[in-house]
Amino acid sequence: MFKSLSLKVIIFGFIFTFFSSFGQSFFLGLFNSSIRETLGITHGQFGTIYASATLLSSFILIWFGKKIDDIGISKFAFYVIVLLAFSSFFFSKISSITFLFFAILLMRFSGQGMMSHTATTTIARYFTKSRGKALSTAWFGLSSAEFILPVLTIYFLTFVDWRSIWISISVITILFLPLVSFALIKKLNFDSREKMDRSNKKKENIKSWKRSEVIRDFRFYILGANMLAMPWITTGIFVYQSFILSSKGWGPFVIAKSFMAYSILSVITLFISGLLIDKFTSRKILIYMNIPLLLSSIVIIFFNHPNISFLFLGLIGITNGLANVLGSSTWAEIYGVRYIGSIKALTTALMVFSTAFGTALYGILIDKGFSIEKIATISAIYISIALVFLIFIRNKLNPVKI
Repeated sequence: MFKSLSLKVIIFGFIFTFFSSFGQSFFLGLFNSSIRETLGITHGQFGTIYASATLLSSFILIWFGKKIDDIGISKFAFYVIVLLAFSSFFFSKISSITFLFFAILLMRFSGQGMMSHTATTTIARYFTKSRGKALSTAWFGLSSAEFILPVLTIYFLTFVDWRSIWISISVITILFLPLVSFALIKKLNFDSREKMDRSNKKKENIKSWKRSEVIRDFRFYILGANMLAMPWITTGIFVYQSFILSSKGWGPFVIAKSFMAYSILSVITLFISGLLIDKFTSRKILIYMNIPLLLSSIVIIFFNHPNISFLFLGLIGITNGLANVLGSSTWAEIYGVRYIGSIKALTTALMVFSTAFGTALYGILIDKGFSIEKIATISAIYISIALVFLIFIRNKLNPVKI
């Protein structure tokens, strides 16, 4: 399906999205109870710290992420790897609220932010006709992590100190990733590829928007509102999974085991969505993205049996599979790829910002006595409003041709 160099780019994206999981909320949320017990803080305090650190990381990402358009991808990837390794080691040293703030800041910026940004930007720029399949294959890395890591980590936490896990992550990152990156993308040159594309007369050219132009386009905000539903809602779910367990009266392993349903359906949806996007375009698929997420909110509102957790997370997994591919392909499809690094830095930063919002909102609502059912109702209302606006502009999402 992919040529030799193309396959290497795909593998690079797969590995980087896998390692981005260490800064993702589903993984950090597994250590929520351990950290709160160590520091003696409440759900709300943890959420406020998590949200503040995540918010700051999103602002840093807006500036630093656009450098991928100017720096060679190999060098840029190496900087990100070193940062992730250091961040993981720093996380193992949490001993105070101040340490917790900076540890989360570093993990959110390096893991969720820069690792995923590097992977998706590289693939979105390199591929054109098969962008959907390429992105879906690369995002399988994160889905694999979501399938493997929750149960594995919960198991390790029964007999290993949580700090030791983070030290191990740091060592694996710094020993494994530099060698892999050098072997896969050392010869990747986007400039020569862009010249080749421009010389191809059969290729339909579209305008490449600068970031300053994108932020003046009203469509960007409606698209963004829909894109951001998944991150802020699921971040709250993942970070406060212990609250959901206690609220529903479920056992400690229910959600961890349910992540398998989440991951399996994410993977299936990833591959299907990649094919659909290449055939029908992201613009036509986008409208269906958040419908499973809306259904998951309805499920958690009305049902309490532990087995419903599999359906709950499974539906979220479907939206996740769609969102992972659409979150990169849509921007490239509508706004072009010349400045995609700069645009993706902004959209990734907004995504990280939304996770900060979700964490803070969930923490505040939990401390105020809101049930998970009431929180899910708020989520469902947001999804519905954003979807209505998207329906109104669905015929105005075509790229500008030049």
